[in-house]
Amino acid sequence: MIAPANDQLSREFNIHNSVMLAMITSVFVLGFGKSTGRARVLQLSNLFFLAWNIGCAFTQNEKQLIAFRFMSGLGGSAPLSIGRGVIQDIYNREQRGEAIAIYSLAPLLGPESSWRWVVGVIRSAILLPCRKSFYHQFWSSSILDVAIQLFGLVFLPFAPVLLKHKAEKMVKQMDLKNGPYKRVVTIYQRDRSWKTVMKTALYRPFLMFAVEPIIQLLGLYMAFVYGLMYLFLTTIPSIFKDVYHEHTGIAGLNYIALGIGLTCTSQINAQLMDKIYFYLKNKNSGPGQPEFRLPPVVPATILLPCGLLIAGWTAHFKGIALVGAGIVLSSQSIQMYIVDAFVLYSASALAAVNCLRALAGFGFPLLAPIMYKKLGFGKGDTILAIVGITIGCPAP
Repeated sequence: MIAPANDQLSREFNIHNSVMLAMITSVFVLGFGKSTGRARVLQLSNLFFLAWNIGCAFTQNEKQLIAFRFMSGLGGSAPLSIGRGVIQDIYNREQRGEAIAIYSLAPLLGPESSWRWVVGVIRSAILLPCRKSFYHQFWSSSILDVAIQLFGLVFLPFAPVLLKHKAEKMVKQMDLKNGPYKRVVTIYQRDRSWKTVMKTALYRPFLMFAVEPIIQLLGLYMAFVYGLMYLFLTTIPSIFKDVYHEHTGIAGLNYIALGIGLTCTSQINAQLMDKIYFYLKNKNSGPGQPEFRLPPVVPATILLPCGLLIAGWTAHFKGIALVGAGIVLSSQSIQMYIVDAFVLYSASALAAVNCLRALAGFGFPLLAPIMYKKLGFGKGDTILAIVGITIGCPAP
C-alpha cells in the first residue's frame, strides 16, 4: 500500500536513501514472523494492528513510521498463520482445497488491490479530499479494518473450544458426570491457563521448524517466493518510471499484470486442487494423503523462473503475470499440504514457515536496489530465476 507513495515519503521526510524507502515498505512484513492461536488471538491481533496503523497516520519522521509499521505488522501477522487453521477447523479434507485457494489469494492480491485504479470509484470517492498525502492510505485501511473487526467478533470459530462447549452441554442434558462416558467431558479439559497457552504457542513453531525437515524445505522455498513478491512490488515502479519514464499513475498500471497472474491462476487452482486430490485418492484406493496437494507446485517451479527471465529482459506484462502465477500456485499448494499434514497443529506449522518467509519479505526489497543497480534488471532477475530452479525444482 505504501510503495506507490515513495516519492511523497521522500519529499515529506527528506529521505534520499533507496534502502530506507524500501525498508518503510518491507518492515511491515517483518512483523509477520510470529503468531499462533485461533479466534481470540485473531481478534486481539487485529485491534493491535488497528491501533498502530492509525498511529502511522500521525508520524512525523521516517523513524516513527518504520517503528509503527513494524508494530502494525505484528498485529497483521495473525491471519496469515491462523486463518488456514480456522479453515481446517471448518472444512473436511475433500473440501479444503478450494477454500484455502480462495482464502490465500487475499494476502497476495492485497498489495495490488489497495491502488486507487484497481478498486476504482469507491476508493476515489473516499479518498478524494486527501489524495495528495500518503497518510490517507492508513486511514482508508483502518476504516475497512474496523468493519472487519466487528464482523470477526461474531463469526470466528475455534474447533476445540466449540467441542468443549458441546461436551458441557451434553453433561447438562444427559448427566454424564458419573456415568461410563465421563471421558466425553474430560477429553478437551486440558490445561488452558494463560501461562500454559503462551508457553506452548511461543515455543512450538520453533520446535517444529527445528525437527521437521519438510517444514525446513518448504519453508525455504516459500521464503524465496514471498520475498520475490515483495521484491516485485517495490521494483515495478522503478522499472517503468526510471527506465521507461512513465508517470507514476501509468507505471502503477503494470501491477495489474501481477494481479491477473495471481487471480486467474488462483481460481483455476481452486477448481483443480480438490479434483486432483480425489483423483489421486481413488487411484491409490485408500485415504487421502497430504502429498496429494503438491502436484500444482511442479508447474509453479517452471512458471516462476520463466516469468523472471521474461520480466527481467523485456519488462513484458506476460512475464510479470507468469511470476504472479508461479507465486500463487506454490503458495496455495504448500499451505494446503501443511494444513493437511499437521491438522490440529497446522497454525503452529504455518507460523514456523511464515517466520522464515517474513524475514525474506523484509530482506529482499532491501537488497533489490543494490542488486539491480550493479547488475541491471536482466541479469538480476536471471540470478533469481536460477535460485528459483535450484530450490524449487527439487522441493516438490
